[in-house]
Amino acid sequence: MNAIGASILAMVVLVVLFGPRRWALLAMMVGVVYVPQSQQVDVLTINMFSVRFLELAGFIRVMSRREFSFSKLNRIDRALLLLYAFTAVVFSLRSSEGQVFVIGTAVDAWLCYFTFRGLVVDMEDFRWFLQAFVFLLAPYAVLLVIETLTKYNVFSLLGGGMYEWERQGRFRCIGSFRHPDLLGTLGASFLPLYIGLACGKTGRMRAIFAVGLCLMIVWSSNSGGSACAAAVGLAGWMCWKIRTNMRLMRWGIVGTILLAVVLMKAPVWYLLAHISGITGGDGYHRSYLMDVSFRHLNQWWFDGIPFSETMDWFPYSLMTGADITNQFISFGLNAGVGAVGLLILLLVLAYSALGRALGSVRSHFHESSDTEYLLWGLGVMLAVHIINWFGITYFDQFYVIWFMQLAMISSVTENAWETGPALEIDEAGAWPEEEEEVVRT
Repeated sequence: MNAIGASILAMVVLVVLFGPRRWALLAMMVGVVYVPQSQQVDVLTINMFSVRFLELAGFIRVMSRREFSFSKLNRIDRALLLLYAFTAVVFSLRSSEGQVFVIGTAVDAWLCYFTFRGLVVDMEDFRWFLQAFVFLLAPYAVLLVIETLTKYNVFSLLGGGMYEWERQGRFRCIGSFRHPDLLGTLGASFLPLYIGLACGKTGRMRAIFAVGLCLMIVWSSNSGGSACAAAVGLAGWMCWKIRTNMRLMRWGIVGTILLAVVLMKAPVWYLLAHISGITGGDGYHRSYLMDVSFRHLNQWWFDGIPFSETMDWFPYSLMTGADITNQFISFGLNAGVGAVGLLILLLVLAYSALGRALGSVRSHFHESSDTEYLLWGLGVMLAVHIINWFGITYFDQFYVIWFMQLAMISSVTENAWETGPALEIDEAGAWPEEEEEVVRT
């Protein structure tokens, strides 16, 4: 860890520990977005990345100030605890090495998630964060423009990568992350949230500006996977008109997949290879990974498989094993089908919570409200992550962003279910005139 990185980290940690709750939330994101993972120190053979100092500081803060209590866990909270506990236990019982890494991954997940559960309490916190985060995205996008034009990564001053990746003759930026796909996912995952904010009555111009920043980040990464994820975000918002009849959409997706199974000569997961022909990227690798994983299902379905035993899965495998670019398969190889099932359960519970929250909000308002837009944006964002996981696993500091966004779903939906129309109080603390009349009647 160099002097610049240590100075930035120290200031951010101080804000996280002692600043107002909302500023602590924003400070966490400063450390995640602007400090590369290469800023680290080794403590007793454990790599203490900068984000680990942040998550520790954040967890200490929310626990010491009682901003979160484990006595009030909801279904999403318990599912996340169970998923990573199950994965760590099964992996540790099965494997003779790598336990420290898997246990560390579980601890990272818990610390990050519950830190953000304490820092984000309700919809107003969520809305405030989106409006404030624009001021972090704007200079970040400028740095990416510089990287695109000069092929020089400003974050190299903090130990960031200086790779010169190109695709189809165009440079691929990485910013503060370790791979262009992760940089692009930053923009793709926030895109549906800012579209939701732009649909509301307050902060519309700032939100539209943020939508442009998100698209710029996706463009600068020159990543086919991120472009596909952003397209999913836009497609999700195109479904707004049928938001009250999502059963039709779900059956439509199932019907499309079944039709593809009938018409395609290859297995249906080779659709990813066809899509990458449009967006660019290594879609064939992603498709073949699913194909070869299913062919070896008997080896890993129960409790996973040592990574070294996947070396012969690809003719171009890494020195230590196959390139596992699929989040679902990664959980499966670590702890078997049970871990995959728990991950799916977590996602189902998140969507269930969003559905209940949307129903609660709609029952109190005859027109679409700002809260409904943002809740829908969270649902679309979750779809972006799910589709993205068929082509990448989250590593470096990006996992913090995922757990922050999941924690926001948990906190916001819990608050919406409990308070209903109270979410629509305006910034001055008074009911908008029309909405007040609706609630009274």
